[in-house]
Amino acid sequence: MAGISKRELLGASLGAGLAAGPFARAVAAAPLPAIAPGRFQPTVDSLSAYQTPDWFRDAKFGIWAHWGPQAVPRRGDWYARFMYVPGHPHYAHHLATYGHPSEFGYKDIIPLWTADKFDPEALMDRYAAAGAKYFVSMGVHHDNFDLWKSRHHRWNAVAMGPKRDIVGDWQKAATRRKLRFGVSEHLGASHNWWYPSHLYDQFWPKLGVDYDGADPRFADLYHKPHDEPYTNKPGSWYTNDPAYHALWFARIRDLVDSYQPDLLYSDGGLPFGATGRSLVAHLYNSSIARHGKLDAVYTCKDQGSGDFYKGACVQDVERGVLAGINPLAWQTDTSNGDWFDNVDDKFKTPPQVIAMLADIVSKNGNMLLNVALHADGSLPPQSETLLAELAAWMAVNAEAIHGTRPWTIYGEGPTEAVAGSFKEDGSYVAQDIRFTTKRGRLYAITLGEPAGATAIKALAQGNPHDPRRIRRVRLLGHGGAIRFEQTGQALVIERPDRLPTRHASVFEISFA
Repeated sequence: MAGISKRELLGASLGAGLAAGPFARAVAAAPLPAIAPGRFQPTVDSLSAYQTPDWFRDAKFGIWAHWGPQAVPRRGDWYARFMYVPGHPHYAHHLATYGHPSEFGYKDIIPLWTADKFDPEALMDRYAAAGAKYFVSMGVHHDNFDLWKSRHHRWNAVAMGPKRDIVGDWQKAATRRKLRFGVSEHLGASHNWWYPSHLYDQFWPKLGVDYDGADPRFADLYHKPHDEPYTNKPGSWYTNDPAYHALWFARIRDLVDSYQPDLLYSDGGLPFGATGRSLVAHLYNSSIARHGKLDAVYTCKDQGSGDFYKGACVQDVERGVLAGINPLAWQTDTSNGDWFDNVDDKFKTPPQVIAMLADIVSKNGNMLLNVALHADGSLPPQSETLLAELAAWMAVNAEAIHGTRPWTIYGEGPTEAVAGSFKEDGSYVAQDIRFTTKRGRLYAITLGEPAGATAIKALAQGNPHDPRRIRRVRLLGHGGAIRFEQTGQALVIERPDRLPTRHASVFEISFA
């Protein structure tokens, strides 16, 4: 743009509003993208009329396939970026395994992702049995590779790699099992995230030799050369380039229109100001046109770059929780291991996942859990075990999770989850209790396997939460009577000789 200085270009903010200046005026003057007609407009006031649909509030648990070509090297998340960063383990692995990134780049990893053991029907059976009520497919990660039959991008899974419509195959399998279907987009940050691919080694013997990201033949994968690096500073995740904003809109609208997802996830804040708001308005209006009511969910994060408008979407917290019971429905996104297959991975155990799920649900949240997949589409042994253990636990205890709402307090016990992203733990004990309610009944979930009697202080006689006398206590999955006593200090529940499930027990409590 003529007359815009580099300082103004790099300093423009993509937060709640763009800073005053020539760039801001140029973006503001650009026409908004075309969207489906309806009651939602790309304004904060309009989007703030959003109400979370009941299906999402009832679902509580979803499974995510955070899966793509970056699983091939088996080195975990962000491989495509860090293979271009000398000194990082991903760079060292790439050099030793594939060669120098000037000669063998990420574009050459993509054909290695053949997904030859990918069976979405068999996997979806496992996910549904494990208690998932919605499933989310990766749409596009920061690596700028579309996992659907993209109309606007040649780097897609139908044209190369597995040469099949990954998103479409997941959607068909989920729909057959009556699971709600979602897609995730991480494309907004891709432009700046790919910055290292345009660089070169700073030392011999490849000093100054460009990586393949600098080759103009592949600019549509790595993006055109630019001077907007991705850093941890506010405003750096998302580019200020209006042409990229338009491309992002076109591709994500294509994803939404082609697969009509019930849920769309953005990895970060809502990108690109009015362009991003236009996409969300389009998602909502399209949902109303199809269903006669707003049935769609858009999730984004109150962190990093981009916008977050409380009430206009569902807040997503990556690998963490919110503090206490949130009045609005929200979501934790996490993984049982690394985000992409990692040979050195440390996996969450089934009891950790179950305890985290109960903690999240007690606070009016949902858990979206990535279950790690190998590059070929098969499950690692740890993911196999997790799904089997979840299926056994949910077969007995699902009624305390699905369709529930929070009680007056979320729980009690010695372990307090620290609020915020990237602070998850999962190290709970049996004395940690979490509460959910449904149809006038209260569920008390122990976040560990009780070794003796369970004492719940919040249910002592005359407690302020519900002073009614407790009439009955039932241990889900246990056929016999459960002995209990409600004293002035606690509700004390005796443990039967045998517990019906491992890891966590659920007591259904009825009041007089």
